[in-house]
Amino acid sequence: MIRIALVGGIGSGKTFISKLFGYPVFNADDSVIKIYSKNKKIFYKLKKKFPKFFLNFPIKKDQLIKAIIKNKNNLKKISAIVHPEVRKDLHRFIKKNSKKKIVILDIPLFLENRLNKKKDIIIFIQSSNSETLKRVKKRKNFNKLIFIKLKKLQLPLNVKKRNSHYVIKNNFTKNFARKNVKDILDKIL
Repeated sequence: MIRIALVGGIGSGKTFISKLFGYPVFNADDSVIKIYSKNKKIFYKLKKKFPKFFLNFPIKKDQLIKAIIKNKNNLKKISAIVHPEVRKDLHRFIKKNSKKKIVILDIPLFLENRLNKKKDIIIFIQSSNSETLKRVKKRKNFNKLIFIKLKKLQLPLNVKKRNSHYVIKNNFTKNFARKNVKDILDKIL
């Protein structure tokens, strides 16, 4: 199995590009959403750690935002509770798709959390800062302070790019992106 990981900044279009490959995709953001909405064990851990913020299940985005804004260290504490569960989801995904030729890993903190293996193919998704910021601001519950805190968790983009095997310049048009994906798949396969 070939593992292809997509890395880049917040809002660079990793999820948009991941869907164009035509292979199974593990989306860490979707995993987190599922954990917040269905995993009571994680809710109780968060409630115990942050009783003022996590009052009822399922976990709501505004509860998370309030906890993160209250104290700059809360994001790391929340991540320490949630990320192990995301890793379990990733392992289940890899096991389920072990017979597939390729899997796509859409994991925002892939390099930061040292999830990469030696044979992984890493693709950097490059897009203009103005375009990504415009796209991120359109997201539901966008919060500039949270955006800044999340960016601080990430490696600098030039480091991600330097550690990548390929670069896709994303201008957010499907035909252009599809051609880039096809060119990379031709090289890999």
